[in-house]
Amino acid sequence: MKATARNLSILFAAGCLGGLVNSLTAWVAGKYGITAIFDVSIAPRLTAGWLYPRIVWGGIWGALFLIPLFKGKTIGRGLFMSIGPTVVQLFIIFPHFANKGVMGLALGTFTPLFVIIFNAAWGITAAFWVKFARS
Repeated sequence: MKATARNLSILFAAGCLGGLVNSLTAWVAGKYGITAIFDVSIAPRLTAGWLYPRIVWGGIWGALFLIPLFKGKTIGRGLFMSIGPTVVQLFIIFPHFANKGVMGLALGTFTPLFVIIFNAAWGITAAFWVKFARS
């Protein structure tokens, strides 16, 4: 039981850290005009109200690391796990909750690419934290 609680805590913390890195990556890309160069309207303001739910959801997504795939391949594992939040963002959140169309194309043609990059930052960060915390 103690090992299970420790493992779940590590996964949640890894996901939260990944959520922070994902959010800061999106914020930096917007603040410094990287998304604008590609005509993508993603330029969030770095506020607690924007950041907090992203960190918590990142932590929840950390449960994906319970899936025993790509063990020993940290970057590959992180990229694979990032597929889950990417698919949800592109095909559920954008069209049904944010009214930005399928894949967020109302925000710009390259929106899916940026979502993939931002979520890859989440996955790789979380995978490295899992590896670090378990060693």
